Amino acid sequence: MAEIPIYFFTGFMDSGKTTLIQETLFENGFGDDNDRILIIACEDGDVEYDTEKLKTIGAKVAMIEEEEDFTSKKLQELQDEYHPDAVFLEYNGTWDVGNVYEMDMPKDWVIVQSLATVDATTFEMYLANMRAMMMEQFFKAEVVIFNRCTDDTPKSKFRGNIKAVNRPAQIVYERADGTIDDREEELPFDINADVIEISDADYALWFMDCMENPKKYNGKVVHFLGLVYNPGDGKLKRGVIVPGRFAMTCCVEDITFLGMMCKTELAQTPAHKSWIDLTAQIRVEFAREYKGKGPILYPIEMKPAEKPADELVYFS
Repeated sequence: MAEIPIYFFTGFMDSGKTTLIQETLFENGFGDDNDRILIIACEDGDVEYDTEKLKTIGAKVAMIEEEEDFTSKKLQELQDEYHPDAVFLEYNGTWDVGNVYEMDMPKDWVIVQSLATVDATTFEMYLANMRAMMMEQFFKAEVVIFNRCTDDTPKSKFRGNIKAVNRPAQIVYERADGTIDDREEELPFDINADVIEISDADYALWFMDCMENPKKYNGKVVHFLGLVYNPGDGKLKRGVIVPGRFAMTCCVEDITFLGMMCKTELAQTPAHKSWIDLTAQIRVEFAREYKGKGPILYPIEMKPAEKPADELVYFS
């Protein structure tokens, strides 16, 4: 028997999941192959499914309203009842996303694509109040769609938050009229300055942008305050250190060190866990730690520094 593809949609209520599913089915020609399509809806949002129109393409909707009812047994019952050729799963934004990936699916059911929708007008509010729950929606999403974007949407800030928990995710910005917002993302620092000043507030965003687009920074000079990773256990070559900062992505349990390779060419390198004030040129070179080419820091000036009042940096 052929695989039964599952298209998995995550995101908070009213973030646009139902609209995206119906657009995919009706406007993108997904329902033109006479397949039996099952939509599993796990919440009631402002937009409702047009069940009569869905029937014209062989699509039906089944509801699972309580998280405790979202079980392998229930999914098997739906398989036995509808015998779908494809499944569109609209998940509840307050339920545990990891449960879907860990549970036993009916035979031949395979998640082939995971998409997350985000209301750009409420994203920052949810980050401030329910950061861990919000970020859980994006951990395994292949595509993250920010809809209802405007000219004031801080695209770089939003991208930094997503890439902090899911580096490979493709990010799409969509305006209220459905058109794609392809404006260049604005950065909170001057990338064309003789020395790019990276403040504590901007470090996480700069780091993610530099790691994703190293060629953009090739030959540029940066200045930032960093914590040194230099354990002296043979993991790093002589003269190499990794200055960086610890960043909090979702919560205290998800603090991650964001460090960049630095070739000092010094016989005596700064001590492990010491703080430095670093001005360095970025060169894009091969490094085994990157498993390919990536940004390498070459110090122009490196001075001892005091530990900052807040050692963490953030993506917001």
